[in-house]
Amino acid sequence: MSLFKKLFSKEKKETLDKGLEKTNTTFLSKLSKAVAGKSKVDDDVLDNLEEVLVASDVGVNTTLKVIDRIEARVAKDKYLGTEELNKILREEISGLLAETNAGNETEFTIPEGQKPYVIMVVGVNGVGKTTTIGKLASQFKKAGLKVVLGAADTFRAAAIDQLQVWADRVDVPLIHQEMGSDPASVAFDTLQSGVTQNADVIIIDTAGRLHNKINLMNELTKIKRVMQKVIDDAPHEVLLVLDGSTGQNAFEQAKQFTLATEVTSLAVTKLDGTAKGGVVIGISDQFQIPVKYIGVGEGIDDLQVFNKVEFVDSFFK
Repeated sequence: MSLFKKLFSKEKKETLDKGLEKTNTTFLSKLSKAVAGKSKVDDDVLDNLEEVLVASDVGVNTTLKVIDRIEARVAKDKYLGTEELNKILREEISGLLAETNAGNETEFTIPEGQKPYVIMVVGVNGVGKTTTIGKLASQFKKAGLKVVLGAADTFRAAAIDQLQVWADRVDVPLIHQEMGSDPASVAFDTLQSGVTQNADVIIIDTAGRLHNKINLMNELTKIKRVMQKVIDDAPHEVLLVLDGSTGQNAFEQAKQFTLATEVTSLAVTKLDGTAKGGVVIGISDQFQIPVKYIGVGEGIDDLQVFNKVEFVDSFFK
């Protein structure tokens, strides 16, 4: 491994540490209070720990799983000191994440043999969807891949304009039509253009309206069906973008979108500046959908490939 590679990896880890700083500080502070005056992990400590995890937006169901795992460790080891609790928590949460997030990827890659690789991006307005698409395009381009964007959120002029700003910034083509156009038509044009341009990656933005789930479901189904007229198995990935700073509201959004369409991966944004980083653990566990990317800063390189080992290390640092 080159020195540059090591330094870049170190820089990414430092960005992750900084992005999760509020989550880490708040969580460890609450954990310290939960075990104050206790020397071993007993029922009181477990009750307090349950409150800490729920308050950290890990979610009730995932919290109960973690508590059950720790209770099993206590029963097995008979005596478990509170000084070991941080280490045990780290191990059990890593175990939960490992069940959903298979790898420890650190680079932006696409599967071999699928070209162009089509990513359809979904999520409500305001979660950082457009920014995530722009940052993804930038990262893929830096990896030497040819990227084409499609503005299929045609219900807001601002959505098209914002994506155009990112396309110009990253210097990748954007396929779009007038506001109010048929989103499926934009997706069709984008895929045709991507194939013509021999693109490696095509990223399609979609409208983020949840007030009428039936309309959303019908629209996303139509977009998929029309895309398959150009590329048989498109989209290869449906990426749901969630705003991590909204905590439990992100759970509700994930629930609604997974009911409306098949979601294959998640991006959790805006984790910097919030103490709600635990939401990544809960959402990953509850929906059994891999978290693929996390947003830990405003910079164009602050969208990171989710690495569960490094995430848990930063969470408990």
